[in-house]
Amino acid sequence: MRSCWFITSICISIFVTSISGLPHFFPNVSAIPPSLIPNAIEGAWTSFQNFTGCHPGQKVDGLAKLKRYFQYFGYINNNASTNCTDDFDDALEEAIKTYQLNFNLNVTGELDAPTMEHIVRPRCGVADVINGTSSMNSGKRPESHIHAVAHYSFFPNMPRWPPSRTDLTYAFLPANQIEDSVKVVFARAFVRWSDVIPMTFTETASFSTADIRIGFFSGDHGDGEPFDGVLGTLAHAFSPPSGLLHLDGDENWVVNGSPSTAYAAVDLESVAVHEIGHLLGLGHSSVEEAIMYPTISTGSRRVELASDDIQGIQYLYGSNPNYNGSTAATTQEGDTSGSGSHLAGRHWSQSVLLAVGLGLLMM
Repeated sequence: MRSCWFITSICISIFVTSISGLPHFFPNVSAIPPSLIPNAIEGAWTSFQNFTGCHPGQKVDGLAKLKRYFQYFGYINNNASTNCTDDFDDALEEAIKTYQLNFNLNVTGELDAPTMEHIVRPRCGVADVINGTSSMNSGKRPESHIHAVAHYSFFPNMPRWPPSRTDLTYAFLPANQIEDSVKVVFARAFVRWSDVIPMTFTETASFSTADIRIGFFSGDHGDGEPFDGVLGTLAHAFSPPSGLLHLDGDENWVVNGSPSTAYAAVDLESVAVHEIGHLLGLGHSSVEEAIMYPTISTGSRRVELASDDIQGIQYLYGSNPNYNGSTAATTQEGDTSGSGSHLAGRHWSQSVLLAVGLGLLMM
């Protein structure tokens, strides 16, 4: 998100007046109305598939919209308004090459099928490139693609919560009327991080005084980063210590179990764990198995921290003394009970710097 590293607070009235209806939560895939099935092929960026095969030198109707996509995520200078034409110019070619490097694709500078498949995926609204500096693979040396090398990143100047703030509170926007089943999902998402760092997260009823404020919004909600309806950008969060986490209220959020690719539905916990990583100071990672990877496909569930996530967050905060050093071999899960029973006794709880700390030491 372009503004997330310099906005530190937003007036509470903006939250309240920006609500357009209530969020769409479904306990499981079978609870989603059949009328929503067609939406699976009607995401915010589905029309970009029409540009598959385009290459430098062409002029294609609507290509300016794709340029604005690359502007939004930092790949094209946000002030370069003159570049937003339908011409496949040098700026677009360079943006595509950087994108392909970031997502470990063949660097062709063309809109080939694998590149387009990544572009249209639902994703986090936080930018991959900030002030011309990428938080992902494009800024790393070729040998850094070795699996053992970290690809985590931080926000500019490496903001983090002060060492004295080890017990953070969080609250939900009252107007969203969040049910207990949804709160359990967020509690579980916070635990994913507090399991590995010496920090706890406790829900509070006071939205105005909470360290972390969570809200679901539709469209333009006052922070300069409007949501775009079903799929597209799913959520965004601000760097420490702002504590702001915004999710798109128009998404079809699945609370328990894996969503289905037949629906335009998104796993809530997967997105919550990712955005909490931003709240704690992590940028995006090029490791596709990592929680901090920017995209997630419909029908996917990714909730377990990967080694890359753990290395990054422990560089900022150190290790939870109870952490045993184990990590999941994969971050994909097929299902979940949604019971939150494993929370008992465990309420432990982007210019972006590249491969800092342990990652640099291992290069």
